[in-house]
Formats: sequence, structure tokens, C-alpha cells
Amino acid sequence: MRRTKEDAETTRLKVIEAALELFSQHGYSHTTLAMIANAAGFSRGPIYWHFKNKDELYEAVLHYSQAPLEQLVAQSLALEATPMDALRYFCEQWFTLLLENRWHRQSFEILLNKTELTAQMSGTVRRERKLTRKIVSSLERLIAHAQDSKQLPAQNSEQSAVLLYTALMGVTHTWLVDAKLFSLKKNAPEFSERLLRLLH
Repeated sequence: MRRTKEDAETTRLKVIEAALELFSQHGYSHTTLAMIANAAGFSRGPIYWHFKNKDELYEAVLHYSQAPLEQLVAQSLALEATPMDALRYFCEQWFTLLLENRWHRQSFEILLNKTELTAQMSGTVRRERKLTRKIVSSLERLIAHAQDSKQLPAQNSEQSAVLLYTALMGVTHTWLVDAKLFSLKKNAPEFSERLLRLLH
């Protein structure tokens, strides 16, 4: 029975990984379950065993590939005793994930550039808004702590958190649209420092 569960989870991950690749290449609308099944090396049966429809599979793809971002939030908050170090860590690791974690990078590409957010995507929109609010709230907490310890000037911490998050997303979106515009690998350290200087 244990082997069966392990095999089922292996199959589920293969389906998710195939869907991630195809959504990234072709977009949500132009990717079919038949294409995903073929890429994963299965019939459509195993897909329907794990996922009700393409929308549910899409949700699983984003959850799977963006889990490192949720982990980054937790890791940064764990460094709250030194809030500026925590903020620097968050910015630096944000860029590191984009550069080194292909599936995480593809999840941003799918969401920002390859998905039409129609009414069918309402669940995805709700999830992304929840994650965005969690990130902004965590950044606000770290910024407020840095202000309390006089490491940052006293100002609206919520606005500062929104500004930092928006700047990170802006760099991300721009790079995904045209990676030849600038080298993220080369510029990431300086970007992190300049973004932190925005808080001053």
C-alpha cells in the first residue's frame, strides 16, 4: 500500500512538472490536458485521477512552483531579530530563486505573461492576492521593526512594504519579458542594495 501511495505521488509530480513546462511554453489557454499527458508519458486517466480539470491542475502547478517563495517569507521572518539583514536576505533570495529555480521562474512567467485572468481563474486570483498580502504584511513587519530600532527612518511602513514588493515584481516582470535587457545575475546584488535604499 505504501508503494502505491509513493507511485501515485510520483505520477502526480510528473503531471505537475509537465504542465509547468507546457504552460510556460504555450500559455494556459493553448495547453491541453492531452498535451500534458503526452509530455508526462501517461494517458489522460492519471491526470483525472489527481485533478478534476485543467483549472485544478493549474492551481496545483502554481502552488508547487511558488512554494519556495512562501518558504522565503518564513525564513526572512525567522531573521526578524536583525530586520535589515532579514530584508536584505529576502531581496537577495528573491533574485536567487528566479535565477536558480527554473520551476519557480516559470511560475512567474506563466502567471504574469502566459495567463488570461478570466472568471475561470478566480481561484488563482484569490490565491495570488492572498500570497501578495502575506508577503507585503511580512515586509511591513520587518520594516516596522527596523524603524523601531532606528535602522530606518520613521515613516509609513505599509507604504514602504508595498513600494519594496512592487519594485521586486517590476524587476521580475521586466526581466521575464526581455532577459536581454539586463543581466539579472550580474545586477542582482546592486539591485538588492538599491531597493533597500528606497526604504530610507
